[in-house]
Amino acid sequence: MVGRLIGLICLFPYFVFAQSKAPSKSKGPALANGHLNLEWVNSAKGYHLNKISVLNKGSWMELSAKPSGEFSVLYTADTLSLKEKGTAQGNDFPESIYRYIIPIWKQGTALVQMNKAGKAFDFYPDRTKESPDQLIFQKELDQFSLSSSWEFDAQHPNDLKVTLKLTAKKPGYYSTASPELALFDKNNFKWATVPGVFQGNQLNANFVNAYAYGQGIPDVPVMVRERTVSTLSPLVQNNQNITLAVIPEPGTGRDPWASDTKTQGSWNVGLSVLNRKGNMMPTAYHPVLGQANSYLAKGESVSFSFRYTIMAEDWFTVMKHAANDIYQFKEVLALKKTASSLTDRVFKMTKYVTDDSLSMWQLSPYKNMEIGAQKYLGGVYGSEKDAIKNSDYGAMWMLAKLTSNQKLINNRLPYARNFKIAQQHSEKDFFYGASEGQYFLQNSKKFTEEWGPYTEPIGSTYYLMMDIGNMLLFNPDDAKLRAELKLAAEKLLSWMKPDGSWEVAYDNKTNQAMFKDILDLRPTFYGLFIAYKLLGDQKYLNAAKKGADWYIEQAINKGAFIGVCGDTRFAPDFATAQSVQALLDLYEIDKDPKYQNAAIAAAKIYTASVYTHPIPSAQEKLVNGVKRADWEISQAGLSFEHGGILGSANHHGPILLASHAGMFLRMFSITKDSLFLTMSRAAAWGRDAFVDQKTGVASYYWDAMDKGAGPFPHHAWWQIGWIMDYLISEANLRSDGQISFPRGFITPKVGPHQTYGFAAGKVYGTAASLILEQGLVKAESPYLEYVTAFNADQRKCFVVLMNNSDQRLNTQVQLNPGKIPGHSAGVSKELALIDIHGKRSLLSGNSNSLNIELAPFGLKVIELCY
Repeated sequence: MVGRLIGLICLFPYFVFAQSKAPSKSKGPALANGHLNLEWVNSAKGYHLNKISVLNKGSWMELSAKPSGEFSVLYTADTLSLKEKGTAQGNDFPESIYRYIIPIWKQGTALVQMNKAGKAFDFYPDRTKESPDQLIFQKELDQFSLSSSWEFDAQHPNDLKVTLKLTAKKPGYYSTASPELALFDKNNFKWATVPGVFQGNQLNANFVNAYAYGQGIPDVPVMVRERTVSTLSPLVQNNQNITLAVIPEPGTGRDPWASDTKTQGSWNVGLSVLNRKGNMMPTAYHPVLGQANSYLAKGESVSFSFRYTIMAEDWFTVMKHAANDIYQFKEVLALKKTASSLTDRVFKMTKYVTDDSLSMWQLSPYKNMEIGAQKYLGGVYGSEKDAIKNSDYGAMWMLAKLTSNQKLINNRLPYARNFKIAQQHSEKDFFYGASEGQYFLQNSKKFTEEWGPYTEPIGSTYYLMMDIGNMLLFNPDDAKLRAELKLAAEKLLSWMKPDGSWEVAYDNKTNQAMFKDILDLRPTFYGLFIAYKLLGDQKYLNAAKKGADWYIEQAINKGAFIGVCGDTRFAPDFATAQSVQALLDLYEIDKDPKYQNAAIAAAKIYTASVYTHPIPSAQEKLVNGVKRADWEISQAGLSFEHGGILGSANHHGPILLASHAGMFLRMFSITKDSLFLTMSRAAAWGRDAFVDQKTGVASYYWDAMDKGAGPFPHHAWWQIGWIMDYLISEANLRSDGQISFPRGFITPKVGPHQTYGFAAGKVYGTAASLILEQGLVKAESPYLEYVTAFNADQRKCFVVLMNNSDQRLNTQVQLNPGKIPGHSAGVSKELALIDIHGKRSLLSGNSNSLNIELAPFGLKVIELCY
């Protein structure tokens, strides 16, 4: 089934009749530029498209989709009908307990989003004007007149730019649709998507699964809002490997913070894969019926500019074109400025997480021990605002090891370890060995899951096996934790079905499977991979591979996923990114290329969880009374918690946790595709507007701006984790692998970042252990990031310097050798500079003040002998 790998690796042969010569001159209106050829003919109905041809590697391919050229305008005289519910499908979804997503679902199933609002006027133009570089089509109806201009984009020859201008003859609400160029085969295509909402290689008649979970393309012509569309480019790739997208011109979509308040919910553009008639043709609508600028008095006009991209390329190439070339995403880093480095944020957060009051650290007696965790003030099943939780155990153990912070070592880790031991179900019943839940309720003295009395198999992977696995990397002789890991592995193994899948959840009272309407399309198999790595039993690796094989076939190949957030009924989320790293880890052990290929495919799908619009600018805006440039609060480069129809991004926008940043750097190393590189850095750089400057903690949701951790103090651990993963991954990438440190396991649950520090790595051939000592390095520039490591036996310390800017950096760096562990004298004997190629040169002067020059995105290493 590898051949079905979502059209990213084209293994299927296909047969088309190709013309090596340019198409002959059309008898009717035509547009041709050596890359695209479109021909119209006139008939009793008007002008319709007769042929669409695309140049592919020197030969012309005629698009197999049936040409059309039909126009459509939606109209209603008033807005009363627009407020009605649009469909009876999914009326019992979601259940009443899902209070966060019920209002979003009601919006999503109203008449306008179901594309049933108003009356559709479908027609072919009956007048045309031709010039050498442009075609103009016109149509007069009783309600309106419409003119459209068509021309090629000189910079992007596979793009056809179109502007529609509608003038009202009758007052009312109008919405213009991008014309229907062609009718694609709904039963035979390679990929289709509205990025960030749904995707897949087939239509899905299960409305809820397709529309709410994004699993395939809904078989009804829904029209989605741009607020969770990551890249404004609905598209379809047919079996000729020709992809057609419609891309609204920049500035058409909503600005999420237009002036001085959140405008994330404004709706300027509707997007679809099936048009109103149900034909497969990517379509954009502007304005949207009942929304801003849709009402026109008699004689008033509205315009809509967009482009069609038609390429003999896969969907990912075309989506990148929309992001990079049209929405200028590849230029986003040039605007980035920062006042604080990521390294400094880690030091600030170290103080935060060790402050009992600020971090809301709690000790609670439970089963003859004291367990420790942080308060969680969000919604939890059964909570009386008494829930506590730990998040990133890998980051906790890593920070303790790298800093030797005694408060962490003595007053945090033992109680966090107790929490983890208590978290495992100990009664010998159906749930023996499984996780009892993410949260502990202090008043009722019990563990619980986020949104109901159920137990998820992936909970054992997350809250036992990932966490215990990372703890064991630092303390491999902890017999109690090893026993817990084995027990959890056996439970997960016993719950695996013969096909390699798991149930989503089991009811805690009846032991019956729940959520039978969805499959466990998550990387649950990763827990068994961890068990194999630490316990060495081959049966765990065999089971992990079986689970991964099922996941590749059912999830990645189909573009079908669910998430791990119970409060949104498992809407797809960062678990998809985790599956990328899980498969890469499996590939490193097993070496079967199908796992790496599947990881690449999943990573490409996950790029559609990252906003690439609107284009950031220097426009001045007001945020909570503070003047901010637009680029400072831009969504471009930030990822969803969950997008789609149900996700939190509908109201809150994206999140600031960039757990995927390190993984995307690793993906760039494999693929050399710069989108991964840009997305990684765009998420991480220049986000000061979202960071509480006192604590270094960023807000979780975009719309919270700089309110810090808020009710989620444990998020600081995730932020420490992803930042360290990102910085060390940058050092590895920029040094071409010459700076490398062993990676631990993925952390639950916000993405694929991994932990470090449990074992020595190498810096240009010399063994070195990571350290994090405040005062060892003092960097003058906030664009200078650094990673430090030392070799106690050789008495060497390495300071890895990186320029997180696209500008050349000339700055001062001060070193304090007295901060190197075990070096009380505090005097350096020799300083050397190692460049990006590993060339070593002695430095004159002393460590108190060094002038360092770094190229854009550059790296150098100071070797300090002591």
